[in-house]
Amino acid sequence: MSSRIPTSASDNGGGEPGGHNGELLIANDFLVARLGLGTMRLTGKGIWGEPADRSEAIRVVRRAAELGVNFIDTADSYGPNVSERIIAEALYPYPEGVVIATKGGLERPGPDQWVENGKPEHLRSACESSLRRLRLDRIGLYQLHRIDPRVPVEDQLGALKDLQAEGKIKHIGLSEVTVRQLQHARTIAPIASVQNRYSVTDRGAEDVLDYCEQNDIVFIPWFPLAAGGLTGADSPLRRVAAQKDATPSQVALAWLLARSPVIVPIPGTSKVAHLIENVAAAAITLTEDEFNALNQMGGENAI
Repeated sequence: MSSRIPTSASDNGGGEPGGHNGELLIANDFLVARLGLGTMRLTGKGIWGEPADRSEAIRVVRRAAELGVNFIDTADSYGPNVSERIIAEALYPYPEGVVIATKGGLERPGPDQWVENGKPEHLRSACESSLRRLRLDRIGLYQLHRIDPRVPVEDQLGALKDLQAEGKIKHIGLSEVTVRQLQHARTIAPIASVQNRYSVTDRGAEDVLDYCEQNDIVFIPWFPLAAGGLTGADSPLRRVAAQKDATPSQVALAWLLARSPVIVPIPGTSKVAHLIENVAAAAITLTEDEFNALNQMGGENAI
């Protein structure tokens, strides 16, 4: 397995708030800060309906942009449709350089329920609806939220290629795929990004991350903080956090930024105070010993 630790402030080390541990090119096109914003939490319980405090949700998105976060990840299924509307209300007209990444391919029968739908007609309708809600002429990164096992992958990606040819999306991404699925997908369409679940304690996608690094594909870890449940009282994460005068969540984000130059974490929150805490993680530089200690938290999948 590959591993990486920054060696200086100029090598992904960061050190300045707003620097976000450097920047990254998506598909040799969009230059984004390496700490993005996930917007699943800008919805109600069960990722369903409006958030408890919509005004605060809007403030989260606006404050993120003010802090230099210019990669915002969402999906039509968040709400459904809620987070996309909040993003547009918060930021339209969008500041220069802001990249909105959204997803299609999941339907929502109810709270905490998710059903794949990769039919080409659904993906087209989903994309066009996202364009309207986000008030965009073209979506910078459109991700297939899940590969639908009932629909040929060629048909699902073919629909996205058609939308790409029509200028409605610029780049195509995938979510929750294996290396084999990713390799097959790349024979059908160029793939700019992969979004899999991954964190300092959850390394199930280690092989996918390594493949992305080897092939210059952006890796977007979702659930990067495991909803705050990353650590026990005596874990390496908590010990390093105490040494750094930081929170365990901040150290978990710093580890992700150090783990690979193709990673763009997208921690999500519904509170401005928590957003500011997350963004400050970009200023944390781990020593080699600290990085290696945190690696051991991955159990059998540790580097």
